[in-house]
Amino acid sequence: MSTCTVDIICPVYREAEGIQLFHDELAAVLDELDERYHSRVLYVLDPSSDETELRLRKICELDPRVTTLVLSRRFGHQAALVAGLEHATGDAVIMLDSDGQHPPQLIPDLLAAYEAGADIVQAVRKDSTTTSWFKRWSSEAFYRLMSRMAAIDLQVGSADFRLMSRRVVAVFRDQLPESNPFIRGLTSWVGYTVTYVGFTSQERLAGRSKYSLRSLLEFAITGVTSFSKVPIRAAAVLGMAISALSVLYGCFILAAYLSQRYVPPGWTSMVAVMSFLGGLQLLFLGLIAEYVGQIFDEVKGRPRYLVDRTFSGRGTDWDRVNTAGGRRAP
Repeated sequence: MSTCTVDIICPVYREAEGIQLFHDELAAVLDELDERYHSRVLYVLDPSSDETELRLRKICELDPRVTTLVLSRRFGHQAALVAGLEHATGDAVIMLDSDGQHPPQLIPDLLAAYEAGADIVQAVRKDSTTTSWFKRWSSEAFYRLMSRMAAIDLQVGSADFRLMSRRVVAVFRDQLPESNPFIRGLTSWVGYTVTYVGFTSQERLAGRSKYSLRSLLEFAITGVTSFSKVPIRAAAVLGMAISALSVLYGCFILAAYLSQRYVPPGWTSMVAVMSFLGGLQLLFLGLIAEYVGQIFDEVKGRPRYLVDRTFSGRGTDWDRVNTAGGRRAP
């Protein structure tokens, strides 16, 4: 009977109240797995002022399967996932959030799909009845917009809760050194065999969501600008359309003047049109700036994360890859 090592990656930020509850749930699921699965847990901590790190140290002392990476500062959720992927060595890697909204009880289903031949097993969220209508509507609108604008198949409800095989993890580690990775999109972009598994979003175990409306908007903009040129092309097409309309309007005014020697008054309409065009130009400049900003981040070549310290209950550090930061020369 062949063995299979499974690495569990859990990003953490300000979860002092709920991290022990989450780990108890996760450990219970891992304890029930078939004996041929050898599991290891990697918590990636964005440092904060609460007692999350202290709680994780106690968890590591009690559970020899657990290792914690503490980043040097807060690099964000996606960077924490990248750090986990670059430190993983298992045959399969599962990533899920540590706030309880991604149920660890789904792990056996992910592994079953992996054993059936899937390289990527993507968990797809089904909103619970307590989810607000605005969150449901905005989430569905984003995924549908991404599917239409980008050349990727992004399922509605796809979360950062998935399993990846070793070869997919190697692609992310060695061939996708993007400064601002949109992992949900990249998971679809790489191809390979994908299986989808549904789950119902759970309530947080404790505390409040760390994602503000601004954070979610920035996340959406990163996703769009990472995978689609449609916005900037639409700006060019709209600009050409407005230019054509202005030429037609100029011809109309000239024809009216030559035929009737009368030009209709229109100072109000002219001011309105100029204000509209000025706002449109600023909007397009902002849109172009987003793409230029992405290029700027890539050119700088800074690491996507830095690890400050590592601790575990096994007495040795996790087998690590590029702990210094996760960027490789192209």
